[in-house]
Amino acid sequence: MGGLKVQRRVAAKILKCGVNRVWIDPEKIGLVESAVTADSIKKLIHDGVIAKKKVKGTSRVRARERGAVRKKRGRTPGRRKGAKGSILSSKRKWMMKIRPMRKFLRNLKNRGRISVRVYRKLYLMAKGGFFSSKTHLKSYIVKHKLWRK
Repeated sequence: MGGLKVQRRVAAKILKCGVNRVWIDPEKIGLVESAVTADSIKKLIHDGVIAKKKVKGTSRVRARERGAVRKKRGRTPGRRKGAKGSILSSKRKWMMKIRPMRKFLRNLKNRGRISVRVYRKLYLMAKGGFFSSKTHLKSYIVKHKLWRK
């Protein structure tokens, strides 16, 4: 392994990763030892003799399961304490409501289904809190025949 130190370092630089993430095919070590230039190492990477290992992450599976169990327990109205907005803040509720509406309007405008003028009008109405949901926005467009001809 000591003879591959330079090759490993050059490969790490080419692959843009750390030295320990460089994988070298154990059956073709002789071939890698003979590679001295960066170009020859690039060729070996292309041939699959040298590769980049995947990043090891911490699995969130157990944490998700535990979170689901916790969420189930003690979240009923009788167990809640605090203000109305302490479970889900009013800002979070607003974000969850406005983002789909804006995305929907943007898609309609980009596809040419509504004019820019109508888009601005509806955008400002949504910002002003006129629509209660994306479905309400859709029904408003249909009812007032705002589709582009």
